[in-house]
Amino acid sequence: MTPPHTAPRRAIPGSADRLDRDRQAAPQVFERLRGMIISLDLPPGSPLSRAALAAQFGVSSTPIRDALMRLEEEGLVEVFPQYATVVSRVDVRLAQQAHFLRQAVELEIVRGLAIRHDEAFVAELNATIARQQQFAKAGDFERFMTADNEFHAQLYAATDKQDLWSLVRSRSGHIDRLRRMHLPSPGKAQDIVRHHRLIAKAIGAGEPDEAQKHLRTHLSGTLSELAQIRARYPEYLSN
Repeated sequence: MTPPHTAPRRAIPGSADRLDRDRQAAPQVFERLRGMIISLDLPPGSPLSRAALAAQFGVSSTPIRDALMRLEEEGLVEVFPQYATVVSRVDVRLAQQAHFLRQAVELEIVRGLAIRHDEAFVAELNATIARQQQFAKAGDFERFMTADNEFHAQLYAATDKQDLWSLVRSRSGHIDRLRRMHLPSPGKAQDIVRHHRLIAKAIGAGEPDEAQKHLRTHLSGTLSELAQIRARYPEYLSN
């Protein structure tokens, strides 16, 4: 059973969630549903009614269909033709593959950044870390995760690897949900902030080996606690 203090909401919010009419609808629906899945507002097993989603977002069925197709491509929903569409369980094997990909890419990124050790860039990283610390103190896990992603996105952008960030992000839905399950554990948020500070410090000091060491520890934290996560959320994991 999910602990009461971390229990996610199991229903799609009933109030209308209108979109920006100056932008295409399908990408907005995709991003919002993806965010709800990653945050566990839509936990594994949640049914997704196309008619209900169309009413919620105030759009036709076409953007809903396109958004669900993208979510299916990322493995975040399962579509059973003529029956139902549901949020998928977390696939541990895919989570492990996403971790392998992300670690391989980011180890090289932080090494290059440490060799360059741009002080202005390190100041930008520290500003993001400061915001993340505020969210940690407030227990605002959703904004904390947004700041976490911003920190890593900055690493990619600083090395002109934004396309790789998009690739990594598209493969990270399963491990991101594991991270969200793990985040409320005592001390976890502060550990993440501490690791980010150590990575930024090593980059600023021009210490590539130290930057890689701290990044490796940082990215491995959730999978190292997989047994604990599985015990807490047995119904959310597929294997």
